Amino acid sequence: MKRRKLHIVIFIVAVLGLFIVQYQYLRIGLNLAKVQFSKNMGIASQAIKKDLFEENELTFLIGKSITKDDSYFKLSMDSVQSATGHFFNDFLKDRLAVNGIATDFSYQLFSRDSTDYLTSPIVFREGDKLNAYPIELDGYLPALVGKSLVLELQFKDINTYFLFQLNGLTIPSLIFMLAIIMVVIWVLRSFYWQGKLITTTNEFINNLTHELKTPVFSIGLATKILEKDLDEKHKPIVAIIRQQMERLKVHIDKVLELGSMENNRKVLVFTDADFRPVLKRLCEEFQTLGALENLQFSYELQDGEYHLSAAVSHLENAIINLLENAKKYSEDPKIHLEAYMDKKFLVVSVRDNGIGVDKKDQQRIFDKYFRVTQGNLHTVKGYGLGLHYVKHVVDSHNGHIKVESELGKGTTITIEIPLKKNGKRV
Repeated sequence: MKRRKLHIVIFIVAVLGLFIVQYQYLRIGLNLAKVQFSKNMGIASQAIKKDLFEENELTFLIGKSITKDDSYFKLSMDSVQSATGHFFNDFLKDRLAVNGIATDFSYQLFSRDSTDYLTSPIVFREGDKLNAYPIELDGYLPALVGKSLVLELQFKDINTYFLFQLNGLTIPSLIFMLAIIMVVIWVLRSFYWQGKLITTTNEFINNLTHELKTPVFSIGLATKILEKDLDEKHKPIVAIIRQQMERLKVHIDKVLELGSMENNRKVLVFTDADFRPVLKRLCEEFQTLGALENLQFSYELQDGEYHLSAAVSHLENAIINLLENAKKYSEDPKIHLEAYMDKKFLVVSVRDNGIGVDKKDQQRIFDKYFRVTQGNLHTVKGYGLGLHYVKHVVDSHNGHIKVESELGKGTTITIEIPLKKNGKRV
């Protein structure tokens, strides 16, 4: 729960950080847009001022309109002023667009004594926040009226225009941020859902294995009672029952310990030991079992002490797993175990003549619950926990595990466990 809260806090802080960074970039972009707008307005103002300096068709029409001289036209003065306003508006719109300004505007042509001569067809409402850019005219029009004339361009919602100009930056950024947030939420949900599923699965397995301990204990007790009154003829049968019961206990404890290892609990207790006697006893017992089960087993152990810092029982169980796998996946089992010291490692390899494993599955066989279904492997019962357990044990010893296999010719699995010399692992 604490880890989940930490992940949520980190996620929220990261998202807020992204928004703050985006906001800062947006502010910088707005400031740059304002600077660019002012620059473009300066260029457009000079172009407008130059075009209105001399007499031409437009200035002639504006002059007749502001002096209310209707002698040249057959239309009424109101119609002339209305047409002039629209022509002048189109002229200003064109000059602004040429200089990269494409937003709504209005204008007023007036003199310094506040006399209004010409007003834009578009009039903004009172109370609107306007940005005004005055242009003092020279030449033909001021001389015509004998006064200094000012053309004032007005823009509304200039910040909205700037934001619109920045859509190429803001919209993709917001889309990417939204996509990142959705992906992170999906990953976190999947992560916690899988974590919950794994926890539930482990709890089920743990509960089941604990329940299995009761019948195992009862079987052990029953065999002890039977041994008292048995004749010599039946004692080997009871011995086999006890042997298999002990094996079952080992497997139950193995599943429980595997769940504990995956929950990061420290269940492996390391001690200094000579592993050769343990390995020799294990091989002798498996050889005895092989004689009863009609399998050929041989082993070769290099002389000397196999001095390790190891969880001996777990390492022994791991090797038993390798031998059991070699037996299960061979029709006429021929198994060979070899152990020797190679520089800094104790190397233990188990070779069989089984059906082998395809190359594409050779790394996955150590995954939890993974079982190869190629060939006739589906006839072998199991849950895909054995080799996963072996890899856990080897990894816990800072060792290595590798597999060499060829379909139809057998498999060799090799583990390397660091040796210990002078009180330290080498």
